[in-house]
Amino acid sequence: MQGGERYNSIGDYLKSEFGHKTVKLSIDAGFTCPNRDGTVGFGGCAFCSEGGSGELASHASSSAIDYSASISEQIDRLSEKWPDACYIAYFQSFTNTYAPVDILRARYYAALDDPRISGIAIATRPDCLGDDVLDLLDEINKNHFMWVELGLQSTHNATLKAMNTCYAYEDYENAAEALISRGIRAVTHLILGLPGETQDMMLESVRKVCSLPVFGIKLHLMNIVKTSPLYRAMPEYVPFDSIEEYVDLVVRCLEIIPAEVTIHRLTGDVPRKILVSPEWSYRKRTILNMINSELKTRDTRQGAASAL
Repeated sequence: MQGGERYNSIGDYLKSEFGHKTVKLSIDAGFTCPNRDGTVGFGGCAFCSEGGSGELASHASSSAIDYSASISEQIDRLSEKWPDACYIAYFQSFTNTYAPVDILRARYYAALDDPRISGIAIATRPDCLGDDVLDLLDEINKNHFMWVELGLQSTHNATLKAMNTCYAYEDYENAAEALISRGIRAVTHLILGLPGETQDMMLESVRKVCSLPVFGIKLHLMNIVKTSPLYRAMPEYVPFDSIEEYVDLVVRCLEIIPAEVTIHRLTGDVPRKILVSPEWSYRKRTILNMINSELKTRDTRQGAASAL
């Protein structure tokens, strides 16, 4: 376990990898989504905001020159706080492998060409990894630090259908296996608190994801936001009754995640102006402190129950 912590945080992993604090630059590279333009559906996933869950991302022009300048401006600002930091370009908003390969190549390399960028992270849907895209990712992975984040959310197809994801668990399984077989780091994004799911179902999703040798897992608290279809359909829905309930679930999730898997997120944050519920979810630091405190109180850690 890195840094003496009770879970293998991606922050500690990256500091060990690069020797410095490493900061992710959240980027909106101008992509869209096949679940919005009619290719597989309209309206997007029910839980997704109008901004493709990238409200905190920096927006970039489709021009590689302007795009590169946008990244450079972010680094210049952040370097005042962290003068020795390394940077990961995180393509966050919408579906970041959903474009012709020549466009993907230009946008990825526009980030990687900045010598201050130490690597790249690409968030996408599991049904948007064709062979040509995988070949490009394979090429980049051979020469740069990289991971690909697959937005799975749940392993339960009934939930995925209800949330209008327009993909199934089997699509994720195929995508994860394709990445792993090429030696590409795969990170899986799960949402805790989706409507209709019990805590046992959420824990089952974690166990199922861990049946593959994924590089990382992202556990995201279900935030109901004003700009999502889910809020319009279920305005009174509250995913968890209290911080304590959520913290208890996260600790149980960590216990069944193998110790070598990197933990990329344990909660979720959105701008308070669009947050509906849970009303306490904006208190990110409080939630993380409570998770760490509960791990110590129970004298447990990531992977404690993974072999059981």
